[in-house]
Amino acid sequence: MKFRPTNNRPDTAAFTMVEIAICLAIIGFALVAIIGVLPLGMNTQRDNREETIINQDATVLLEAVRNGTHGANDLTNYVYAITNHWASYNVNGTPTLGKNGYTYTAASLNGIPNAYYSLTNGAHIVGLLSTPEFTDLNGMPISSLFNTAGYSNHVVAYVRSLSGLAAEKPPQDNQIMKEDTFSYRILCVNAPVPFDTNSAFAGFSKQLSANLHELRMTFLWPQLPNGKLGNGRQTFRATIAGQIARTNDLYFYQSQSFTNAP
Repeated sequence: MKFRPTNNRPDTAAFTMVEIAICLAIIGFALVAIIGVLPLGMNTQRDNREETIINQDATVLLEAVRNGTHGANDLTNYVYAITNHWASYNVNGTPTLGKNGYTYTAASLNGIPNAYYSLTNGAHIVGLLSTPEFTDLNGMPISSLFNTAGYSNHVVAYVRSLSGLAAEKPPQDNQIMKEDTFSYRILCVNAPVPFDTNSAFAGFSKQLSANLHELRMTFLWPQLPNGKLGNGRQTFRATIAGQIARTNDLYFYQSQSFTNAP
C-alpha cells in the first residue's frame, strides 16, 4: 500500500513578532533596573570595606600613641608623610605661621633640612603623632595659650592602609600598586583637658590638666591621586592619664604600670 502526499499541513505553533517585541521590552526594563541598582550596591560594598579598614587601623594607631610605643618600626611601611602646620603666638596673640614636613627620606623644620627626624623608624612616627596641641616656647606641653607665648600644632599624617589587601603589603615595590593602595589622612590632636582657672581648686585643676589628655584622631578618606579627599570622615577619641615626655623634640606618653600594693 502506497501513501500519497497531500497538501494538508498540520498547524505550526510559534511566536508572532508582536509577542517577541513585548518580551524584549519586558527584558529591557528588567535589565535597566538591574544596571541601575548595580553601581549602588558596588558603592555600598566599597564604603563598608573602607570603614572596616579605618576601624582596624584606628585601633592600631591609637594604641601605639597612647602607650608611647618606640618599637613599631613596621609603621614606616605605611605612614609615608607627616606635616605639622604650627603657629607661634606672643603674649599679645599675634601669630607667626610655619610648617614642618617629614618623609621617609627627608625632613625639614620650617624649610630647614634636618634628616634626623625622617620617618625611618616607628619611634619618630609615634613621637610626631604625639605632639601636644599646645607647647611653650621651649617645646614643653602646656594647657593653653591664654596670655602665654607658645606654639599651637596641627599634625596631619598621610597613611596607606595597614589592614588592606595582602597584595598591597611590603615588599610590594610596584609603583602602580602602591599608588592604587587605599590611603587616608589623620588629623591627630593631643589636647589637654580644659579647666577653670577661676575655680577655688584652680591648682588641682591645672595639675589634672597636665596629667590628663584627650587624644583625637580624625580619619579622612580616601586620599585621591590629585591630592584631594573623598567624603569619608570619622573621629576616634581616647582619654589618656599620664604626662607627655619630650625626647629630642619628639613626644611620648609615659607608659602606665600598676602594682599590687600591700
